[in-house]
Amino acid sequence: MSAKRFFKVETKPDSLERIVAAVEEIGEQENWSPEVIFRVNLVLEELGLNIITHGHDDEFHEIEFTVISEPDAITIEISDDGRPFDPLNDVPDPDVNAAIEDRPVGGLGVYLVRTMMDELSYQRIEGRNHLTLVSRKTG
Repeated sequence: MSAKRFFKVETKPDSLERIVAAVEEIGEQENWSPEVIFRVNLVLEELGLNIITHGHDDEFHEIEFTVISEPDAITIEISDDGRPFDPLNDVPDPDVNAAIEDRPVGGLGVYLVRTMMDELSYQRIEGRNHLTLVSRKTG
């Protein structure tokens, strides 16, 4: 099966529930494994929370999501008009071997996204962040 879904959410915390519900609905319709649904939800919640928390100083904005489910992979496109932020280059990898008390607060969410997805790309186009993520359905 192959399907494409598009949805928007406002940059407010209760929007995370809509993201989870949309992913679960798409995953069930497209017969994703529970592991894939969990992985995609975790990544989208983390990225959505980062945009909501750090993307703007003023009123609510919208985050656009496109989810493309193909037989072997899921492609997710996220677009927002927040501050420029490239999760591939703007956040250094944390020292996951350091003792907990020696680690700075934050930074693990983006690291998690980078390790859980098979492919990531980022572009800043016409004042918008565009992040594309690919997750294979196996593994």
